[in-house]
Amino acid sequence: MFYVNYKSTMKKLLLAPLFLIFTISSTAQVNWMTLEEAQEALEKEPRKILIDVYTLWCGPCKMMEAQTFKNPKIAEYINKNFYAVKFNAEGPEPITFKGKKFENPNYQEGRRGRNGTHQLAYAIAGVNGRLSYPTVVYLDENLNIISPVPGFMRPPQIEPLLNFIVEDAYEDTEYEEYKNNFESKL
Repeated sequence: MFYVNYKSTMKKLLLAPLFLIFTISSTAQVNWMTLEEAQEALEKEPRKILIDVYTLWCGPCKMMEAQTFKNPKIAEYINKNFYAVKFNAEGPEPITFKGKKFENPNYQEGRRGRNGTHQLAYAIAGVNGRLSYPTVVYLDENLNIISPVPGFMRPPQIEPLLNFIVEDAYEDTEYEEYKNNFESKL
């Protein structure tokens, strides 16, 4: 005899779509590259560059990765319109940017927690002489800094900013005015 546990079956049927939505949204990701790779890609196809300046110990950086950069619509928009760079502001790798070499001379191998700040972080992500994490730095197609934007941003907060940059609205429009007239696609 075949027996169907109605409650168990209904529970599985109701949870299946939620599992599918979670699986799809959790696999959405930004196609990160190194700054050197982004500079090479610019030669073939000009785009703006988005640099996520983070550290390993930064809680808001991890939240931004999980909640913002893994949002399917945000990830898709970034992948379509930017070269996205993930940059550890305390990493040991030397980086050449605009023909100049940047390093982290105070990096200590094996150290836990904070670990020397990379010279490139100071060069691109400082706001009023200070660094904070996360900071998203936007560059134009010629590697000029458009703006470093410090702080954790959720998808509805970063979406108008991404569009503002891609549309070159920053050239002649105040961000607050742009944001007030922006219609979300999330």
